[in-house]
Amino acid sequence: MATATKTSGGNNAYHNFHNDFADVGDVNERRRLALAEVDRAPFGWYHVRAITVAGVGFFTDSYDIFTVSLLTLMLGIVYYPGVGHMPTNSDTAIKLATSAGTVVGQLGFGTLADVVGRKKMYGLELILIIFATLAQALTSSSPSMNIIGIIIFWRVIMGVGIGGDYPLSSVITSEFATTKWRGAMMGAVFAMQGLGQLAAAFVMLFLTLGFRKSLESSATLADCTGDCAVAVDKMWRTLIGFGAVPGCIALYYRLTIPETPRYTFDVKLDVEKAEGDTEAYLEGKPKGNPDEVARAVAQQEANEQMKVPKASWADFFRHYAKRKNAMLLAGTALSWCFLDIAYYGVSLNNAIILEVIGYSTAGAKNTYEILYNTAIGNMIIVLAGAVPGYWVTVFTVDTLGRKPIQFMGFGILTILFVVMGFAYWHIPPNGLLAIFVLAQFFFNFGPNATTFIVPGECFPTRYRSTSHGISAAMGKIGSIIGQGAIAPLRTRGAVPGGNPNPWMDHVLEIYALFMLLGIGSTAMIKETARKTLEELSGDDDIEPPASLPTTVAPAAAAAAASGANGTVDK
Repeated sequence: MATATKTSGGNNAYHNFHNDFADVGDVNERRRLALAEVDRAPFGWYHVRAITVAGVGFFTDSYDIFTVSLLTLMLGIVYYPGVGHMPTNSDTAIKLATSAGTVVGQLGFGTLADVVGRKKMYGLELILIIFATLAQALTSSSPSMNIIGIIIFWRVIMGVGIGGDYPLSSVITSEFATTKWRGAMMGAVFAMQGLGQLAAAFVMLFLTLGFRKSLESSATLADCTGDCAVAVDKMWRTLIGFGAVPGCIALYYRLTIPETPRYTFDVKLDVEKAEGDTEAYLEGKPKGNPDEVARAVAQQEANEQMKVPKASWADFFRHYAKRKNAMLLAGTALSWCFLDIAYYGVSLNNAIILEVIGYSTAGAKNTYEILYNTAIGNMIIVLAGAVPGYWVTVFTVDTLGRKPIQFMGFGILTILFVVMGFAYWHIPPNGLLAIFVLAQFFFNFGPNATTFIVPGECFPTRYRSTSHGISAAMGKIGSIIGQGAIAPLRTRGAVPGGNPNPWMDHVLEIYALFMLLGIGSTAMIKETARKTLEELSGDDDIEPPASLPTTVAPAAAAAAASGANGTVDK
């Protein structure tokens, strides 16, 4: 049996794992040892780099999604003069367009990342987002085309790119992460969503301040014409176009990230390349450079000897035909769906919250004050609950565990929505504010984060991205249900001159029901904290030997025996 050729290089800063395992003849053992090095690696700058590259994408995603309410507000001013707002069906269509595209992207990119590889797909979704974002910012109406239709088209395309970012960023971060801090790394990537929302509010605030003189010339949104309308037209284009900036910064690093060693080992069965990519990742290089002769020999041996099941459609259906696997996928998918039904419907309370904290548009004297108060109000809402909730999850998810946090989040949210729903007409505005802030906190220190993390860990490598995409797509289907079917019920029974939202309490009660159902679906998932991805997948039937074989290289034996000379993160 041929053994790999050793390579030069490697020191205390950039350990040469290829040399460690070059003398190991058994490809299954080489796989186990190489992946163990990734799992046990001390937290370092290469982990920070992975978080940053993936996190910037989620920052961009959140920014683009969050700006839609500001976008529809300003489009109504510019393209509906004398009215000041667009029709409700047009507003809803624009807001649902992104979610519809996201479902397609999550399923499509999730599947392709398992078929052709994470590296080949990573960056393509960001290119799609950048292109669609710039296209929105530069679009306009014409005698034959309506601006609303064009915006919807580009937001669907943008949604496809945003959807692709969910499974790719989650799985890539998971497969490169150290076992001890994998949850924190994935949580930090997801927490960039909060910063993206905050950035959108800041950009809106700065634009409003910059065009203050023009905006003050109109007393109401309906009167915003001439210079005022030109100013608002520039504002929405700048607001949307700015979303492409962070994506452009991260694009190079996404396109040059190495393939994850787990995918190369378990799907491509390319042992030499996987070991080289492991080394490249820790050194910040785009890819490894294995010896091609040794690579061909090792790949042939892997095809004959590797015990990891090979991916195929037949194997996919066989895998999920097993009850425990089907229940796990159902648990992650339903939990995400139930969460997003309420999470995307909670924005119904924004008008009340803005009024309570003193930033209502009701008392505004001109267009400037309306847009200014809207920006400040959104900023305070994000800072009050969303951002703190994200980061509490980051710092506790690996100690408390994913499942307890998700149980706790769904449980507390059930109580909060029950209180808001059944006592809606009896709670004073300040009380509603407090409950709303608590709900925002426990959405993010709860199921909003864990439903993203768990699907990136608990499935086998060959179907990890596909399964995450299915789970995430169910979430976005839930958001469409929440926004398009349940939210409009709040106006049921409304009469002219009366309360415009007489059914608000019942809508909140419906959301409470879905939070309760989330508790049940959480029981179907598994705890993933402090376990390797191979343990969680259930497909690693290669038991660690009681003692290292004599063919293991001295450096590998030392690493296994002493944790890489004391550098193992414990």
